[in-house]
Amino acid sequence: MIKLIIFDLDNTLTDFIKMKNASIDASVHAMIDAGLLFSPKLIRDEIYKIYEEEGIEYQRVFNQLLINLTGEIDYKILAAGIVGYRRVREASLVLYPHVKVTLIELMKRGLKLAVISDAPRQEAWLRLCYLQLHHIFDIVLTHDDTGEFKPNPAPFEKVLATLEIESGEAMMIGDWPERDIAGASDLGIKTVFARYGDTFDTGASGADYEIDDIFGLIEIVDSLNSGVESSRSPKERT
Repeated sequence: MIKLIIFDLDNTLTDFIKMKNASIDASVHAMIDAGLLFSPKLIRDEIYKIYEEEGIEYQRVFNQLLINLTGEIDYKILAAGIVGYRRVREASLVLYPHVKVTLIELMKRGLKLAVISDAPRQEAWLRLCYLQLHHIFDIVLTHDDTGEFKPNPAPFEKVLATLEIESGEAMMIGDWPERDIAGASDLGIKTVFARYGDTFDTGASGADYEIDDIFGLIEIVDSLNSGVESSRSPKERT
C-alpha cells in the first residue's frame, strides 16, 4: 500500500534547466547593456564555468564573473545582471504540464506528499512559493536540513521518520537516476523515473517505473493500492 509520494523538485515538478538558461541569457544581455563589453558567448561560457566549479545554486556567480573578466566588481553591471536574471526567472519558472492536477488527485486519495531537494533551503522554498505549491506538501526537505545530498540515505530516512511511513509504503519520483532513483531504491522505496525531465539522455534508469507525463503517477498508485496489475508494466514508459 502506497501512503507517501516523494518528489524531487527541479526537473520533476518544474523545468529548472529551461528557467536557468533563459535567466542567464537575460542577465548576459542586461550586463552588456550596462557596460560589460564582452561577447555574449564569452560571458555565458564564463558563467557556466563558474557554476560547474561552484555548483548550479551558487549565489555570487555574477560577482565572480566580473572579477574573472575585469578584475573588479562594477555594481552597476552587477545590479543589471541580477535584475535581468530575476525578472526572467519569475516569468519562466513554470510547472510541467499536469503537475497540479496530479497533486490534487493524489491528495484526494489520502496520500502524504513530500519534496526532497538538493537545493539550498531558501532557494527551494522560493521556487515553491513562485509556483504556489508551498502549502501542498507535508514536508519539504532540502540540503540544509540534513547536510547531505541524495543518494545519501539521510534525507530519505528523515522524511520517512517524520511522517511515520515505512519505506515499502513510499514512492520516489525524480529525474536523476544516480541520486533520486538509487538513493530511494537502496532503502526499499519504490521508484519512478521522470523521463519528461531527463536532461542527460538517460538509457536505463534503474527505476521500477518510467513516465513521460507526471499524471502517469495516478495509474501506478491506483494499480498498486488496488492490487490490480497496471496496464503499464514496471519500467514501461507512459
